[in-house]
Amino acid sequence: MNRSIRVFILGLLTAGLALPAAVWAQEPSKEKSKPEKQKSDRAREKELATPYKKWLKEEVGYIIMDEERAAFLRLNTNEEREQFIEQFWLRRDPTPDTIENETKEEHYRRIAYANERFASGIPGWRTDRGRIYIMWGPADEVESHPTGGSYNRPYEEGGGQTSTFAFEKWRYRYLEGIGNDVILEFVDQSGSNEYRLTMDPSEKDALLLIPNAGLTDMEAMGMASKTDRFTNPDGTRLGRSMGGTPSRFSIFERLDLYGKIQRPPAVKFKDLEEVVNFRMLRNQIHFDYRFDYLRVTGDTVLVPITVQVPNKEMTFKATEGVHSGVLNIFGRITTITGRIVQTFEDVVNRDFPETLLQASLKGMSVYQKAVPLRPGLYKLDLVIKDVNSGNVGVVNTALRVPRYDETQLAASTLIIADQIERVPARQIGLGQFVIGASKVRPRMDATFTQADRMGFYLQVYNLGIDETSHKSNAAIEYRIQKDGKEIAKQAETSDQLEQGGEQLTIEKTISLASFAPGKYKIEIHVTDQVSKKTINPIPSAVFTIKPSEKPLEKPAAKE
Repeated sequence: MNRSIRVFILGLLTAGLALPAAVWAQEPSKEKSKPEKQKSDRAREKELATPYKKWLKEEVGYIIMDEERAAFLRLNTNEEREQFIEQFWLRRDPTPDTIENETKEEHYRRIAYANERFASGIPGWRTDRGRIYIMWGPADEVESHPTGGSYNRPYEEGGGQTSTFAFEKWRYRYLEGIGNDVILEFVDQSGSNEYRLTMDPSEKDALLLIPNAGLTDMEAMGMASKTDRFTNPDGTRLGRSMGGTPSRFSIFERLDLYGKIQRPPAVKFKDLEEVVNFRMLRNQIHFDYRFDYLRVTGDTVLVPITVQVPNKEMTFKATEGVHSGVLNIFGRITTITGRIVQTFEDVVNRDFPETLLQASLKGMSVYQKAVPLRPGLYKLDLVIKDVNSGNVGVVNTALRVPRYDETQLAASTLIIADQIERVPARQIGLGQFVIGASKVRPRMDATFTQADRMGFYLQVYNLGIDETSHKSNAAIEYRIQKDGKEIAKQAETSDQLEQGGEQLTIEKTISLASFAPGKYKIEIHVTDQVSKKTINPIPSAVFTIKPSEKPLEKPAAKE
């Protein structure tokens, strides 16, 4: 795949990131008042498991948006919460196509610094200085007075000399969403090293309540009275200034700053309309996908990822009587923390002669990539691009790889296939659809006609070994149901199947000629006669049979 296409695909994967669909879908059925919503959210927060409660309150409490918090509290499972956390950080990642998430790393560095630098009987992250530092980062300038003492007021505070409590003045040259020259003051009136953010610069004045002490310039010259400070209409206790009061000292400016500085920094979300338009664009190609899980070792699971694209979704170009279509496929698997586990890319070519093109458009193009993964929760991004038309299809979904407990009887996923056949010895374990010594091609929609043969494939793990025969001893029953009623059942033993010690492979094909059209369910019951255990849950799958386009040939009458 050339570099320009790869960059385009990576751009699609990282653009328009949004909260999981499950979050937006879970809207309350009845509009609640704001107090009701707050009460409901508090109740949900109490019910959270400890790690998620800690994440919400301690780790991201200052930077999470109100709508994100509400959405997180509406989630029902830990898997959904893990997906949310992953998306939360991805939305704030300035370089989402790299392994590092600089925003996340900087955020946790700030928490560590706040805990080390601003602790005061309570953790540093809970203090006012800690909160501002975590939200907005280090100030451009810090004026620190850790012991207070003698202080010459600036003219805008009235001038004159006084004595102060310990205080710090932080200046930010610019804060996005707030403006230029942002000045914040923190005062420690208690002497406990817990500096409080203040809107009133006079709170640092230790002589404020002492008559005739710490006078301003105008008060010292008899042009103003210290008692006037306590009737200021702006809410401060600053003395009058000979040079006038800057606009930033007005009550409206201070209230506005105090409100903005406490809100989480804005996230540059894509406008929802843009996201919708983007999704309409990127889903120009509609395709099906599925995952299967087959144990390799106790800590490794083989995950075949199968993709099926209807040929009618492809654009074909004719050259010398041959119609050719080309699909570029790109996949990326990441952990819930954003670490890239594996990427894969491939090209699917389909060529049809003129005479077969129309019939071929009714068919499907199937691709498979088998990836070994450790048990856990992952995110899979799949991008398919039609090279001839430029149309693109994208899927972002969770990948839940199960853990196979070595002490429990277990099974792989049950694969319904339209092709199961042995492969030559030199191809064992190689190529698309190959599992061990067999080629197993999944039928994605599990829909067949009466003229077809249907295959099913299953692996069984952790069977007990009979001490006498040194083999497993399992009883297998195949049950087929239609409309909830069992219509067919067959039994056999592990002696009749291919087995390798504690592992058993079931692969069969059956004719569907005798089945009436409709929906069916197949269940495979396995009982280990050695350990007396059965598989739970029972492997099952649903399939559909449609009438054949051509009448089925009746078997010749016997003479």
